[in-house]
Amino acid sequence: MLLAIDVGNTNAVFALHDGQRTVGEWRCRTERQRTADEYFVWLKQLIEYSAIDAQVDSVVISSVVPQVLFNLRVLADRYYNTRAKVVGRPDVALPVRPRVDPTTHVGADRLVNAVGAFDRYGGDLIVVDFGTATTFDVVDVDGAYVGGVISPGVNLSLKALHDIAAALPFIDVTRPDKVVGTNTVACMQSGVYWGYVGLVEGICARIREERARPMKVIGTGGLSTLFAQGTEIFDALDMDLTIHGLVLIDRLNTD
Repeated sequence: MLLAIDVGNTNAVFALHDGQRTVGEWRCRTERQRTADEYFVWLKQLIEYSAIDAQVDSVVISSVVPQVLFNLRVLADRYYNTRAKVVGRPDVALPVRPRVDPTTHVGADRLVNAVGAFDRYGGDLIVVDFGTATTFDVVDVDGAYVGGVISPGVNLSLKALHDIAAALPFIDVTRPDKVVGTNTVACMQSGVYWGYVGLVEGICARIREERARPMKVIGTGGLSTLFAQGTEIFDALDMDLTIHGLVLIDRLNTD
């Protein structure tokens, strides 16, 4: 059984994969101080509660928070008697090497998304991931990650607006009924929602123009389904894209 771990800046996802499908998936806050013992107790209880008979014999990790890696590797070693495969490390191979500037560090999540997206949708892709940051990842015709765009995430922008503008409340993200708001909250919701729809449409259009070829747009991340309601830019939405990519990378390195 494979334990695939995707650590983002806000949340971490732990998924059990039996070789054919994901049989369990759980999410927790990303906390840099959490120990391997705490991870194991939390995960063991959830697995038992879900009545999953899991014998973990492989662990693969994608993390954009370096501080949590040590304890996750200890988790794999101490409790599952296996050496974790960490995406981005020299000893963990990818199907195709990324083609970016020399010495450039590419976020592990972006590499994993490229692997998963190419396997499911082929090449010439733009993967839009709505996370703590909103990222646009370009996947070439052969599956190589070749660069992209990073912009502030939706919730990050809302927090900044609330923190800096004292008179503005903190709001939730929703699709407003009208573009023109008639109160403060409605105005903010419209600005955030339609502003990000315009951001996604505009950046994808410029990427397509720059690369001078048709490109599919794949949306992923928790807010992708919400923003897909306001645009036809997406060819597909894929909520488990990162876990799928991790499974493929583990399989490649196990073989």
